[in-house]
Amino acid sequence: MNDRRNSQPKDVLSFGPFSLFAAERLLKKAEEPIPLGGRALDILIALAERAGEVVTHKELISTVWPDVTVEEANLRFQMAALRKALGDGRDGARYISNIAGRGYCFVAPVTRSSAKQTVPVTGITTAERVQKLPPRPARMVGRDDTVRALAEQLQVGRFVSIVGPGGIGKTTVAISVAHALADGFHGAVFFIDLAALTDPQLVPTAVASALGFMVQTQDPLVGLLAFIGDRKILLVLDNCEHVIGVAAALAERVVSEAPQAHILATSREALRVEGEHVHLLNSLDCPPEDAGLTAMEALRYPAAQFFMERAAASGYGAALSDIDAPIVARICRRLDGVALAVELAASRIGSLGIRGTADLLDNRFSLLWQSRRTALPRHETLNAMLDWSYSLLSEREKVVLCRLSVFVGNFTLQAAGSVASETEVDEAEIIDAVASLVAKSLISTTVINESTYYRLLDTTRAYAAVKLAERGEADRIARRHAIYYSKFLEHDEIVQSLFGEHGLSGYAPHIGNVRAALGWALSDHGDVAVGIELATWAAPLFIGLSLLGECRGWCERALAALDDASRGTSQEMILQEALAMSSMFTRGHSDQVRAAIERGLALAEAFQDRARQLRLLAGLNLLFTRLGDIRGALAVAEQAGVIAQAAKHPVGTVLTEWWVGFDHHYLGNQAVAQLHLERGMALAAELGTFNENFFGFNHRASTLVLLARTLWLRGFSDQALRIVQRVIDEAASRDRPVPICISLVYASTLLLWTGDLLGAGDLIEQLIVHAGRHSLAPYRALGIALKGELAVTREEPEAGLDLLRSALETLRAQQFNLLIPGFIGASAEGLRKTGQFEEALFTINGAIARATNSGVEFNLSELLRIKSQILAARRDRESAMNCLTEALAVARAQSALAWELRSTMVLADMLSEDSQRDQARHALALVYSRFTEGFETADLKLARALLEDLQ
Repeated sequence: MNDRRNSQPKDVLSFGPFSLFAAERLLKKAEEPIPLGGRALDILIALAERAGEVVTHKELISTVWPDVTVEEANLRFQMAALRKALGDGRDGARYISNIAGRGYCFVAPVTRSSAKQTVPVTGITTAERVQKLPPRPARMVGRDDTVRALAEQLQVGRFVSIVGPGGIGKTTVAISVAHALADGFHGAVFFIDLAALTDPQLVPTAVASALGFMVQTQDPLVGLLAFIGDRKILLVLDNCEHVIGVAAALAERVVSEAPQAHILATSREALRVEGEHVHLLNSLDCPPEDAGLTAMEALRYPAAQFFMERAAASGYGAALSDIDAPIVARICRRLDGVALAVELAASRIGSLGIRGTADLLDNRFSLLWQSRRTALPRHETLNAMLDWSYSLLSEREKVVLCRLSVFVGNFTLQAAGSVASETEVDEAEIIDAVASLVAKSLISTTVINESTYYRLLDTTRAYAAVKLAERGEADRIARRHAIYYSKFLEHDEIVQSLFGEHGLSGYAPHIGNVRAALGWALSDHGDVAVGIELATWAAPLFIGLSLLGECRGWCERALAALDDASRGTSQEMILQEALAMSSMFTRGHSDQVRAAIERGLALAEAFQDRARQLRLLAGLNLLFTRLGDIRGALAVAEQAGVIAQAAKHPVGTVLTEWWVGFDHHYLGNQAVAQLHLERGMALAAELGTFNENFFGFNHRASTLVLLARTLWLRGFSDQALRIVQRVIDEAASRDRPVPICISLVYASTLLLWTGDLLGAGDLIEQLIVHAGRHSLAPYRALGIALKGELAVTREEPEAGLDLLRSALETLRAQQFNLLIPGFIGASAEGLRKTGQFEEALFTINGAIARATNSGVEFNLSELLRIKSQILAARRDRESAMNCLTEALAVARAQSALAWELRSTMVLADMLSEDSQRDQARHALALVYSRFTEGFETADLKLARALLEDLQ
C-alpha cells in the first residue's frame, strides 16, 4: 500500500461537496465539520488517497487496526457508518463501491489541492480548546450514531436537550458532541457543570465565569447576553435538572437573542421552552433473551460490550464465554442498559465473578423487578442499583460514602479525610475507604491543574445524602464541612494575600463546596458563627474569581448575622472591606459603599492593621475621585501617605505618591501632578514587581494614563501618545475588563485632544462594545459621551447632543461625576454650533460651577474658552474677551500649555477681527515657541497656519 506517501502534509482531497483534510483528520461539507469516528476516518483517508484503485480488505484492516486482529465484520460495520456519514447512495451520490471478494474502491472523482491554511486560525490552540472541555472519552460504546445525529441536529436547530434518567450517559455523550464540534466553532465551546450550584440564581454567573468575564450588574443575564452578542459559540449546560427553571429561562433568551449561540443541555427532564429540540437518550441496546446466545452474538450489543470492558477494568481477565453470555445478557436487561448501573455491576465482576454477581443481583432485586421489568421507571432502577451497591460495602465504606455526600462537585483527599474522619488516627482509614470507593466506581477522579480531585456521581451523592440523614448525621457533617473550608481558606496565604486580585482561577474547583457550606451555615438550621468565619475567609476567593455579586450577597448576610459579641472584630473588618469593594463595582458609588469603607477603616485603625488601612483608603480615594470630590480625595491620599511612611510600607508609599498625583491632575496642578506621578514610577521601578492592585483597581495602569494626560496638558504630546499606546497594549494582554475600559477612556480622550478623530472614533467604539459586553454601565456611558463629544467636534452637533444627553443621565444616576463637567462643556459647544446661544450659556455656566465647586478643575480653562466663544456669538465682545483672559490665566497657573495654546488661538482670531493683527501674531508666537514636540498634532498645525496667515 502507498501508505499515504503521495500526499503532502497539507493536501486537501475534494470530492462532491466534501473536503478531506488528512493532516488535520478533518472532514468538512460546505465548510461545516462532519463528525466521524476515528476508524471510519482512517478508512476514508486510505480509500480517497487511492481513488479509482481497489483497496483490499486485508490492506484496510492492517491500516485501520494495526497490530490488532479483528474480523471483517468490524470493517463492514465501520464502512456502513462511513457511507451513512457521506450520504452514499442517497440522491444518486456514489462514493465507495464494494468489489465482491476483493475489497473497496473510491469511485467518486477526487481533486487534490494544497492548502496553506486548512483550519481557520483563531488564536486558540488545540490545547487551549481542550482545556475548556472535560477530556474526550477514551472509548464510548454504542453512541457513535447518537453523537453524529446530535452534532447535525445542533448545527441546524441550535438548541438541543439530551434528556434521560440519571446515569444513562448524558454527560458522556454531550462531551463527545462538544469535542466533535470544537473545530466548527473555532474552539468557542464551553462546558458548564451546573451540578456544583446550590442556588439556581447563580446559573448565569456560572456561565459568565466559564466564558471568562466579570459580572458587575444585578442582572447577570443581561451582561451575559451582551457579552455573547453575535459570537458563534456553543454552550454545554450539564446537569440542569436541579436548577431547571433558571437554566430554561437562560437558554431560551440566549437562543432568541444571540443569533449565533448554540446550546446543548443535559437534564433528566425537558426544559420545555421555545426553540428547544429534545433528544431522548435511550439505554444501551441489550442482548435478547436467548438461551443459545453465543459470546460473539452478545458482544454485538453495546450494553454487553460496555459490561465486559468495565469488568476487565475491575480486574476480570477472562474473555466472555458462550456459557456466560446468556448470564451477561440477563444482567444487562435487568439493569435496563443504564450505563451507570451496568458499570456498577461490572465493577464487582473482578471480585465476585459473572455468576456471583448475577446471583446477588437476582436475590436482591427479584421481588422488586419481577412483575414490572419493562415498565419500571429508570430512576427507580438506578436507585435500586445504588441500593444494591451500597449493601455490598463494608460498614466503614458506608459511613464514608454517606459523609462524603456533603461535598458538592470536586473535593480533595485531604478534605475527604478531614470531614469524614472522627480523629486524626481515623483519617488514614478514611483515605483507604476513598480509594476503595473509587475502585468500585462510586467515586470518580479527575486531574485539575496537576492535582487530583474526587467527586461523587450526582445520583450517588443524592442517594448517600438520604442515607446520611437517616443516620442523623446531616447537620453534624455539614458543620464539619463548613469548618474545613473556613480553615482551609483562612490559612491559605495566596487567597488571603491577594485580596481583590483576579488571579485565583486555580481555586475554582472549591467554589461549589464553599457555596454549599455558606448556604448551610447561614441557614436557620446552620451554625451562624461558622458561617461568619467562612464568609470572612471566602470573600477574597469570590472577588478573585470575579464573583462580585455573590461576594456582596454573602457579606451582607454575614454582617446582618453579627451579634453584639461579633461586632468590632477582625472578621467584621474584613467583611466590611469586601462588601465595599464588591458593592462599588456592582452597584455604583452609593452611601452604602462609603459607610462600609469608613466602618472598615475604623476597625483597621483599632487593630493597627496598616495594610488594610491602606487598601481601604485606596477605596475611599477612588470613591471620592469618582464622586468628583477631589479635595476630599487628596486629603485621603495625604493621610494614606503618612500611614505608609510611619508603617515603613514601601508599596503603600508608591501608591500614595500616585494617588496624590491623580488628585493634583484633576485639581489642575499639572506640574505638581507630574512630579508625584514620576516620583511614584521611579520608586516602583526600585521595588521591582509588586501587587499593583489595591481595592480591586490596577493603579499602575491608571498612573500611566494620568501621566500621559498630564504630559499632553504640559505640551509634551509625543511622549503622551507613546505612553497611551503602551497602556492599551498592556491592558489588552491582561484581558481584564476594567483596566481595558480605563485605558480606552483616557486614550480616546487624548486622541480627541490631539485631533486624531479617526483613531479616537475607533477606540470609542471598542470601549462601547467592551463595556457593554462586560456589563460595565458607567464605562459604556463614558463611551457614549465621548462619541457625542466626537460628533460635536466633527460638526455633527445634533447627533452629538443626543448622545451626550443620554450618557449624562446614566453617569449622574451612577454618581460617576468625575468627567461630567467636561461632557457638559461639550454639550454647550454643541448648543453653540446649533445657534442655541442662551441655552449654551446656561449650560456652560453650570459646567464651570460644577468644576469649581468639586475641585475638578483640570479642564476649567477649556470650559472658560468655550464660554468666551458663546459670548462672542451673542455679540458680547467685552465679556468674551474678559472670559478669555481668565481662561489664559487659569491655564498658565495650572502649567497647562495645551489649554493656553487653544485660548490664545481664539484670542488671536478676536484680535485679528479687531484689526490688531500684529498683537495677535505676537501673542500666539510667544505661546507656540514654548513647544518642543507634537508639531503634527491638530492644535499646533492650526496654530502654525494661523501664524502664517497673520504674517
